[in-house]
Amino acid sequence: MNAIEVHGTVAAGYEEVRAEFAAVVTEEDGESGAQLAAFVRGRKVVDLWAGREVSGTSVTGLHSTTKGAAGLVVALLIQDGALEVDRPVAHYWPRFAAAGKERITVRDVLVHRSGIVGVDGGFTVAELADEQVIAERLVGQRPFFEPGSVHGYGGFVTYAIVGEVARAITGSTIQELFEQRIRAPYGLDVYLGLPAGLDHRYLPILPWRASPETEAAFAANAPHPHSIAGISYNLNARGFTAADVMALPNDTTLRRRGQGSAGGVGSANGVAAMYAAATTGLDGREPLLSLETIATVSAIHSSGPDLVRGDRAPYTLGFEAKSLLYPFLGAHAFGHTGSAGSDGFADPHSGLAYGYTRRRAAFAFNAPENARLAAAIYRAATGIPIASAA
Repeated sequence: MNAIEVHGTVAAGYEEVRAEFAAVVTEEDGESGAQLAAFVRGRKVVDLWAGREVSGTSVTGLHSTTKGAAGLVVALLIQDGALEVDRPVAHYWPRFAAAGKERITVRDVLVHRSGIVGVDGGFTVAELADEQVIAERLVGQRPFFEPGSVHGYGGFVTYAIVGEVARAITGSTIQELFEQRIRAPYGLDVYLGLPAGLDHRYLPILPWRASPETEAAFAANAPHPHSIAGISYNLNARGFTAADVMALPNDTTLRRRGQGSAGGVGSANGVAAMYAAATTGLDGREPLLSLETIATVSAIHSSGPDLVRGDRAPYTLGFEAKSLLYPFLGAHAFGHTGSAGSDGFADPHSGLAYGYTRRRAAFAFNAPENARLAAAIYRAATGIPIASAA
């Protein structure tokens, strides 16, 4: 196996990160490529990319890493005192109360305890691109489990619900608020709605690769289309497959509208800079979030078995609890992974902000190399000789 050429820079002391990244992209075939970026207390320390057609300015689909961007909008609304998460969703959006949903709170939705993981019959790709259509379909949908009893991931619907709440409060969409309050002020390379003028920078997500035996094993254990997991991943839609999930950001309309659950587009630099701006500040500016707000949104709410994603899916208020996924991180680390393998998070304790994108979809909805790469960066940043998360 030939080593793949790695481009970009690392700060002094982060040479191990370059070596680990080179090993990852070589193992992942190198042809498809990836980006890796990190900031420590607002200073960029890692800016790497590798692979055919991948550059330092390429952008690609973020899948559910998008939820981190939308979650920061919610965090700002909480910080403003405009959003009370323990109020029922129906307080802000009365029509949501139909079909037994009148007591579901905004908090329930953000921590995936609402019971609303999708809709009977699933969505078309055109519907998934339009959050107002998703919201309209959800009005008459009954919960798939008793709200508040357990947690199950609302893959494509979470921020369609919260988006209606945000519109009721502010008159603006999640996408508009992200642009006005987060992306534009910092010039971040993350978009909830990729402008047409930037389409030339977009690299389509490529389908995953696996041996016939591995594919067969995956198919044998895949969720039934009408199971809780199947509904969350929209596999209950006629003809919709796991491959379609991975390819969603390649749909022009979906990425142009930038739906807040899975429609974001960006670079690893953009994702890492977003979390740095939120938690430690960037370019000499104060952080977007106060320490109190960080403590609020990073508090762990849901852990243990997720009805959709299995054991390793703990949630904070709108984010994943990263310290339960990467145990070397502090208790208040928060962020969000994406199905094709992207990831982004902030660790307020160490001041680390991390971003990773990959062009070829990771097999079976995850990218285990994030644990290796994050551990290498953490070791370099702190000098603590921790091992990678399992």
